[in-house]
Amino acid sequence: MYLDPFKLKELPFRLSPDPQFLYLSKQHARAKAYMESTIWFTDGFVVITGEIGSGKTTLIESFLKEIPADVVVAQINQTQVSAIDFLQAVLVQFGFSPFKMKKAELIATINNFLVEQYAAGRKVLLIVDEAQNLSMRVLEEIRLLSGVETTKEKVLRIILAGQPELNEKLDAPELVQLTQRIRLRFHLGNLSQGDMHGYIQHRLEVAGAGDRQLFAEEVFAEIFRYTGGVPRLVNTLCDTAMMAAYTSDRRMVTLADIRSAVEELQWVEYSARAVPSVTSATEQAPLSEPAPDPSQPALGRLLVATDGRTVQELPLRVGRVIIGRTSDNDLQIDSRFVSRHHCQITTTSNSCVIEDLNSTNGIYVKSKRVRRHYLNDGDVVLIGKHELIYVDERLVRTRTSLTDTAPGVHAMHPPEVREPEGAVKVGLEPATK
Repeated sequence: MYLDPFKLKELPFRLSPDPQFLYLSKQHARAKAYMESTIWFTDGFVVITGEIGSGKTTLIESFLKEIPADVVVAQINQTQVSAIDFLQAVLVQFGFSPFKMKKAELIATINNFLVEQYAAGRKVLLIVDEAQNLSMRVLEEIRLLSGVETTKEKVLRIILAGQPELNEKLDAPELVQLTQRIRLRFHLGNLSQGDMHGYIQHRLEVAGAGDRQLFAEEVFAEIFRYTGGVPRLVNTLCDTAMMAAYTSDRRMVTLADIRSAVEELQWVEYSARAVPSVTSATEQAPLSEPAPDPSQPALGRLLVATDGRTVQELPLRVGRVIIGRTSDNDLQIDSRFVSRHHCQITTTSNSCVIEDLNSTNGIYVKSKRVRRHYLNDGDVVLIGKHELIYVDERLVRTRTSLTDTAPGVHAMHPPEVREPEGAVKVGLEPATK
């Protein structure tokens, strides 16, 4: 095998999902943030779709490795099942032996389990992979499960992941009640050529290449030409090309190796394949709140200020923007007092609302901690050590300010902020305890 000649510690392009090899392109980072939102919100119900080999399962495995200890997870991968089989599979994941139960008993057992977990302070998450294979009857059972609630809130979070056919099923008239409960829908497109380059380099680095260049620069356009940026196809072609380089006694993959691999695989150019209409990162299916369209006029502006000076400005258009410490956010605030995904702003044609994403330090309006707040012109939102100043570009406001305040949280002075768990210290701001 080529590990020794290329001085690698493991195979870089295996097809099995491995979280340590996950490359977070911007769209993969967004999809993962939406998965994480199921933990933040009591009505968390997210649908992630993508073509075969787009990285959905690897994304799920990476997400599961970071699940907090107070979350109970049921993960279902076998989806060509009856409604009773599905309910039994869910209970097996929760530690039951339900195979002699009738349907009414299955449902009652699940409902009781969910309420018990809620009473114990635990969250319950159901993840269904390959969800495009679910029958309409099973999807209806999922709808009924999603409706289980206490007097205050829903008790089951749900992630459905599958191929694009899942969207077609969900849009069927008979599933309109289920579709209305979905908080977010996101489509994972193929990698761009730039992202594909980064993806290959990332996997090589994880496998032990470090900063060594094992693929000649001119091969990347050829790889993209035959893979279209589909991660699974990229893995197959790169692995075969490295074998070709090894048998030719080369320590770098060249164009000749790529062409030899293409010939061996008997591939045609990706553009000549029969592919679905949605294939690229820029052709994503609509979300429940779409990403802002840069061609549309801004309905508002968000000024980011610290120490009395404005350091950033973000136009607000119809859609959703996420604000946090890491680079995968729409607005990055690089401060250890800001959580990785701290809050989000959703703009519609007649309103703009900011919502806390279960951050460590929260968001404050007029010295009061809020979970959700409808923004009015001139509102100042405190996030860590930064101020977010909202400027409304519309002449007429159609909503008055409404605020859901976190119970029992009041402040007469700016709140003490704490470093989010795992935060990396940056800048010269003094650390606080």
